This record gives sequence, structure tokens and C-alpha cells, in this order.
Amino acid sequence: MDGEHFSLSGVERERERLPPIYNSSAPAGFGRGAKQPFLSLGTFSSTLSQRRDAGGRGLAAGMTGGLSSAHWLRHGRELPPICSDVRQKQRLSIDTLPPEAKAPFPSDPVIPLRTKTTKEFQEDTERAVQSGDWKEVREFYLTTFDSFIEINAAFKREANGSFHTIDDSGVNAKFVNAVYDALLSTPQDIQKSVLKGIINSLLREWKGPRTKDDLRAYFILVQNPQYSSTSTYVIYAHLLRQIAALCEADHHFLVHWLKNFLSSDAANSVSSTPIMPFTDFYNITLEHIDFMEEYRTWQNYGNSTRFSFCQFPFILSTVVKKAIIQKDSEQQMISQARQSLVSKVSRRQRVDMNLLFLNIKVRRAQLLSDSLDELTRKRCDLKKKLRVTFVGEAGLDMGGLTKEWFLLLVRQIFHTDYGMFTYMKDSRCHWFSSWKCDNYSEFQLVGTLMGLAVYNSIALDIHFPLYCYRKLLTPPTAPCDQNALVGMTTATLDDLQQIMPELAHGLGELLSYEGNVEEDFYLTFQVFQEEMGVVKSHNLKPGGDKIPVTKQNRKEYVQLYVDFLLNKSIYKQFAAFYHGFHSVCASDALMLLRPEEVEMLVCGSPELDMNALQKAAQYEGYSKTETTVRLPISHTCFNQICLPMYRTRKELKHKLTIAISNAEGFGLE
Repeated sequence: MDGEHFSLSGVERERERLPPIYNSSAPAGFGRGAKQPFLSLGTFSSTLSQRRDAGGRGLAAGMTGGLSSAHWLRHGRELPPICSDVRQKQRLSIDTLPPEAKAPFPSDPVIPLRTKTTKEFQEDTERAVQSGDWKEVREFYLTTFDSFIEINAAFKREANGSFHTIDDSGVNAKFVNAVYDALLSTPQDIQKSVLKGIINSLLREWKGPRTKDDLRAYFILVQNPQYSSTSTYVIYAHLLRQIAALCEADHHFLVHWLKNFLSSDAANSVSSTPIMPFTDFYNITLEHIDFMEEYRTWQNYGNSTRFSFCQFPFILSTVVKKAIIQKDSEQQMISQARQSLVSKVSRRQRVDMNLLFLNIKVRRAQLLSDSLDELTRKRCDLKKKLRVTFVGEAGLDMGGLTKEWFLLLVRQIFHTDYGMFTYMKDSRCHWFSSWKCDNYSEFQLVGTLMGLAVYNSIALDIHFPLYCYRKLLTPPTAPCDQNALVGMTTATLDDLQQIMPELAHGLGELLSYEGNVEEDFYLTFQVFQEEMGVVKSHNLKPGGDKIPVTKQNRKEYVQLYVDFLLNKSIYKQFAAFYHGFHSVCASDALMLLRPEEVEMLVCGSPELDMNALQKAAQYEGYSKTETTVRLPISHTCFNQICLPMYRTRKELKHKLTIAISNAEGFGLE
């Protein structure tokens, strides 16, 4: 049933009881029922974090005529909260809240016991659809959404349990999803009764601070799918206004519950498929604001006294985050170059323009060893603009030689004969070899290389699993203590599935096996691994070779085995790689990124949009209607390719293939 068109005459009358959000001079598009998107989750999250000006003013004083939506988003404090007794609160970090703000919430009221399960509700709904008798379902919706107490009674996992932690909302998410999934398919009168119940709840007289059960009710109500209808925007607005007027401690809980529920890390199903892609939360309108000012505010004030959209990085698109990292890198390059210049001038030494760059000079025949030597010797210059020279070649590096250097170096480092990385055929990705050595400097080189690529905005042809980028962000900024553990993030079977799917499948079967695990599998807490052609044994725990794997301890075995493969067995290799990357990419901006976004910065977009390429292509001396456009020459520094006029498409393909297959070396014309 289309929620856009059902009649809401009864709800309209109830809605009139809500104070207006805007006055009569509000700009077009902000009136009731305006057919424009209302508040995205990104807008909602940013509104949560702004200071309020409550001071007893009514809602009608919220917005004056002529204010744009952008102004409203950035200055949410000019919209007074729906409750007149809410006082203005300064934004504070939860760690710096005064004791009274951290104090336990007032005692929650006793919640009536409701025993209906998800399965029972779904059976009730199926019977109603088949019989046309919606009485039982109607009664459930009418009761459940009548008040915040009833909402908790229906959806709280334990009616009078505490659940006073940010990690667990105590909500039966499966039941909430089932109830909301069915709601839009119910008769109109049921849908209206839900909205009326929400209005009554929002009009309740609030006395004193909110309880955790109140927060749970907000958490559940904000998920209601009915808000996609323009006719419910005013109700949705008042719900968000009440949430926005909560104190800092309340926001801390609510935001974490939403994050845990919606993020792909916390809301994965068994198949690791998120309930919705993280990109759906991107607010693309933020691509047009001064995001560097937002970033500097966040750097200076963190999550405490000053609002910044960077406090909620999940609403910032990859475009914004990439631009922030590029600008941040450019500023670091300029700062590093300025320091070198000032140092020379202050000592009255002759200034050489080469000191403004990280100059890498290599021979093609000794590419890897020369690169390692250069990067080691010029470690202090890593944050300068990269410039590459190939010995004996006349090319000037305007970007093309740098791309060539990265391409050849990556190709050589990841070759299977070199032994640093193992190519996993089933998952088509590379993983760290577990062989032990005295010097892991080459792994540090690979990390430095990746850091330089991100720092200099170069995409690499590297195929690491997503789990590698999670490790790279653990922690997102390198600790000052070189002995501190890095990259030790919790590993699961899903993570192993990305790298070694066959082994992950076998371990999954071990976990679900119904027979005698000890006798049929005959395993111990000892595993074997090949290192440079030699098979070596490793105990997963002390005395592991003497501990049999049983039905009771098999989960521990699988967890220890996965942790060994993805963390412990490659710790020194990855630690060197981690420190190499962060020696260049030491930026606060990394704290804004998800693993998927780091992967995109390193490797570029995995999908080639040929339509976008066609639209962006510029023709010089030809037109796109030519039968064949312009051996070919490329100007890689400027992402240009020059094709002569060929008589046939077949000839063009032949010549272009030859050029691509032999595309090494630079020259000047």
C-alpha cells in the first residue's frame, strides 16, 4: 500500500495538536506536506550534536522567513526544542561530563509484561491477510504505540531489565523489523492508529530527565517507515526535535545504539551482508560546504565544545574525505618544504629547489633495491612532494614517472617468486607470507609505498582483502610507543572467508558438526603451516598439542586458529607494513575513514564507468562521431592518449594493444 496517498484525515486532526515547526513566513518547501526530502539521517545526526536555545520559547519562534535549509542545518540551536522546560546545554565530551550528568538515570517505571514473539506476530499477520480479520493485529499496533512504556513492553528483550550500556540497547531488533515490515501492508486505519499513538507520546508532559526506556522508545520510533510519506513530515520533525533537545549523555547512548544497529560492522547477517550499504548514509550536500573549516574545527576541538560535521564521519561521502586528505597532504607538503627552505636560508646556504621535493632516483634493473635505499636514506623527506627520475631516461616527472615507478614496484613486490606475499587464488587477493626473518624492512617499504600513494593521490594496482584495511586502521593513528601493539583487530570466520574461503568453509563445518568431534576430526590445539617450503607446527595455546578439540571447546579452537592466521603468525610483517604506511599518512583524517574508504583511496574505484569516461573525454582535432579517432602516444602526466587517424577499428585495436603491451620507459619529443 502506497504510504504517499492514503487518507490521513484523522491523523491530520491529531497533528494539529502539535505546535508548528515553522512560522507562516517560512520559505517555500518547508511547509507541511512539502514534497521535498525532509531530514536525512545525516541531517538528524548533525542536529543531535548542536547546542540548543530552549529558554522557554515556543516552537513557532523557531525559524524566521528567508532562512535557507542549509542555515537551518548549520544552526539548529535557533530552533527551540519542543519542550519548554529543556535548558540549553553546552556540548561536552562524555569523558568530561560532570558527575551529575554521568549519574544513573532516574528509575524506569515498571513495564507491563508482553509475551508476544516475532513468530507469533508473523503468524497473526499471515492469518489476518488470509482471513481479512485484522482485529488481533489492530489491537497489537494500537496498544504497542500508545505510549513509550508500551513500546518498551513490546520490544524490550527483558521488560524490566536495565541495559544501561552504549553497546546494547536492549531492543529486540528482529521483532522491531518484523513489526515495521508488516506495518505498511496493513489497512489504513491501523497505520493511522500508529501515527496517533506517536503524536500522543510526543505530547506527553515531560518532568525531569529522560530515562533509558525513553531513549529506547526514541530509538525504536525513529526507525518507523511511515516517515517516508510527506504527510507525516511534521510528526517526524517533532520526533527529531525532541531527540535533538536531549542532553549530551542521552545523545551519547542514542548515537551509539544507532551506530551499532545500522553500521555494517554491527548489523551484519550470517552472510556478512549489511542490512543497508554504508554509502546510503552519505549526505552529498555536504560536498558543497567548507569541509576544511569543518575539519580544522574538529582537529582543534574534537568532539567537545564546538560542532563539526566531522564528528559524524559516516555522513561524509568519500568525495569529501578524499578531498580532506588531499588538502591535508598538500598543507603538510608545503609545511615540510617551508621548513627545509627556512633551514637553508637561516644558515645562509645556497637554496636548491630540489630540497622542496622527495627526489627518488632509481635504475630500472635494480628498481627494488634502489627504491628501498632511497626511501630509507630520505626518510625525513617522505612528506614532501614525490618526484621520480629513472637513470638514463630523459622524462620529466609531471606525474607520469611517479605512476610508472609505483606500477613497476608494486608488480615486482607482489610477484609470487619474491615471497613477501602469497596470492590466494580462490579469493584473488594477496596476503602476508608468514616466513620469519631478521629484517622486515621490505614490508615497511610496501607500507611506505602505499602511504606515499595515498599522500600523493596515486591509485595502486594492489589487491588486499578488506580485513587488511581494518588492521591498518587499528589504531587509525600510529601510537607514540613503537612497542605498542598495532593491527590486532578481532578476526572472525567472515574475515577468513575473504582470504581463505575453503579453510573458512571447513572450519564452519567443524562448528556445525553433529557427530563426535573428537573422534571424527581427531584435532588438537596445534596447527601446521608451511614457511618457505618447510612445514612447522604451532600451538594455539600452551600445551596445545596435548589438548584435543571437542564439541565443547571447538569454538575456542576456531577463534584461536583464525586469530593465529590473520594476526599472530604475521604480526611482525604487518607491524612493519603498518608503521611504513603511517610514517607517510600520519593524518587525523584517517580517523574519519572506514576500511572500505581506505581501500578506495589506495586502489581507486573497483568499477570502471565507461559512460563517465566518455562524457569527460575531450577531443582535439577530432570529434566523437569520427569512425576512428587519432604507434599511439600517451601523456601519462596529464592522463592523455594520442591516437593517429586509422582507417579501420581493427587497425586501431591492433596498434593500441601493441602500445599498451610495451608501455615502459619515457622519452621527450
